[in-house]
Amino acid sequence: MKIRMLMLGKTRRPEMRALLEEYTGRVRRSCPIEIIEVRDASAAIKHLDADKAAKPLLLDAGGKQRDSESFAAWLGELRDRGTRELIFVCGDSDGFPAELRRRVSESMALSTMTYSHELARVMLAEQLYRAFAILSGSPYPK
Repeated sequence: MKIRMLMLGKTRRPEMRALLEEYTGRVRRSCPIEIIEVRDASAAIKHLDADKAAKPLLLDAGGKQRDSESFAAWLGELRDRGTRELIFVCGDSDGFPAELRRRVSESMALSTMTYSHELARVMLAEQLYRAFAILSGSPYPK
């Protein structure tokens, strides 16, 4: 399974970019991961339309909440069922326009709290790394 983080806008703060790169580098040990930064929702939709077989998911405060273990189990199920590509769509400070919400019906929340879009991206990357560590039986999650 391949994971893509499709992000509206750029991660501009150098410390956030460094953390994002650190965790995506760790995820790469378990599966391919790609970060794509796009200018706006129309560019994001073009990326989604280019691979209709991929499973898209909005990273949204109003989405389904999972703890780390259930997130890992969900990710493992997708992988084991043969999902070829999973796309996490990460918004910018303005959230998601209606056209993008219509295109991607499933969403996931990292927390009930609100985080900056740059921090949320880092948190997603860390949770992906944690999920693969849980699935492999690594001691990291403890």
